Amino acid sequence: MNMKLMLSILITALPKPIAAALPSRTVASFVASSLGPASRSSSSKITSRNMSSLQVTPEQKQSLIDCPTIPLRDGTSHPAIGFGTYKVGFIPASASSAVAAGGVSSEPQRTAEECVLDALNVGYRFLECAEFYGNESEIGKAIKASGVPREELFLCSKVWTTTIEKGDDAIRAQLEKTLSDLGTDYVDLYLVHWPVPGKHVDAYKTLLNLKKEGKIRNIGLSNYAVEDYKDLLSAGVTGDDRPAVNQIEINPFIYRKNTIDYFKSEGVVLQSYRSLRDGKAMENPILKDLGAKYKKSAAQILGRWCVQHGFVYTPKSVKIERMVENAEVFDFELSEADMTTLDELTTPDALETFKALYQKCVNRDTTKDGTMDGVKTDITID
Repeated sequence: MNMKLMLSILITALPKPIAAALPSRTVASFVASSLGPASRSSSSKITSRNMSSLQVTPEQKQSLIDCPTIPLRDGTSHPAIGFGTYKVGFIPASASSAVAAGGVSSEPQRTAEECVLDALNVGYRFLECAEFYGNESEIGKAIKASGVPREELFLCSKVWTTTIEKGDDAIRAQLEKTLSDLGTDYVDLYLVHWPVPGKHVDAYKTLLNLKKEGKIRNIGLSNYAVEDYKDLLSAGVTGDDRPAVNQIEINPFIYRKNTIDYFKSEGVVLQSYRSLRDGKAMENPILKDLGAKYKKSAAQILGRWCVQHGFVYTPKSVKIERMVENAEVFDFELSEADMTTLDELTTPDALETFKALYQKCVNRDTTKDGTMDGVKTDITID
C-alpha cells in the first residue's frame, strides 16, 4: 500500500482527540515498522510533510506567507519574520556549545532538510542561512522538496571570517558554492558575517561587484558596530551602495538603543538574531506576567517586542509546534508601557558581555584568532 495513503488512513481511523495529540512522527514510525525495509526508507521522506499538515492550519500557514514586510533601501520587501538555521541539523566546530564540549559538537536530533522543510510547510518564506552554519546543501534539498517557487522565497546568506580574510577570489568561490547548495542563481541578501579587521571593507566591495553581476540582490552586514560601519563610509561607500541590513543580537536583554537608532538614521534595517535569547529567558517573571496578560507565551512576547520595534524577527526551532507558536506575533500588540518595561531589561553587565564577545569574534577562525590584532577597543556598546 502507498505509504502516504496508509498514514492518512491510520490517522483518520483514530478518535479525533487522540489523533490530534499523537505526534505524526510516532504514527509514521508505527506504519514504517509494519512494512518491509523498502517501504521504511520512504517513510522518512514523508514524515516532515505530514507533520506540517497535522500541526498547522491553512489559515495559520497563509497568514505567515502573507506576513508584514519591511522595505529595504532599494524598495525590496523584506519579510518581517524568517526562519533562522544556525545549529539546525549541524553544529559548527567553533560554535560556543561545541567549544564548551571540548570541540566535539553534539549530534543534532533532526536534519536541516527535515527542519527547514517543516518551516517552509508551516509558511516561513525568509530563510536565514550562512557559510558558517554548514548546512546550506541540506537547506537546498528542503527548498527543492517543498515545491515552493523561488520567487516566493527570500534567501539570505553570510560569508564567514575565514573566507573574508582570504579575499576576493575566495568570496566569489564561496558565493558560487552557496548558490549551488541552495539551488538558486541569486540570493536576495548577502551579509559580511563579521567585520574582520583590515579585511571587511574589501570584502564589502567584492559584494558590491557581485551585486552588479546579478548574483546578489541586496548587501548587508552582521555584527557591525557603529565604528565598523563608519569604516565603509570612510572608504567611499555612499548612497545606494550603503548596506541594506545589519544583523545583530537584539532582544530585551541586549537592547542597544543608541546603536540601533544610529543604523536606522542611516536607512539600515536591523535584523535580530537570538530574538528569543536561545530560550534562556522563558522563565523570566516579567515575560511570564506579560504572557498571562496577553494570553501568549514568553516566546511570543519576545517576538512581538521585536516586530513592534520594526526589527526583522528570526526565530529558530527544530520543533514544528514551536515554529508555529513563534510565528503567531502579528495578532496582538503590546502597550507602550509594556514595551518600555521590556526595553529596560538590558543591564550594564549585558553590554559589557556583548563588548567582550564582539572583541573575541571579529578575528574568530582567522589566522589572528585569539588575538586582539586590529580589534577595536573603543566601540559604541549601547
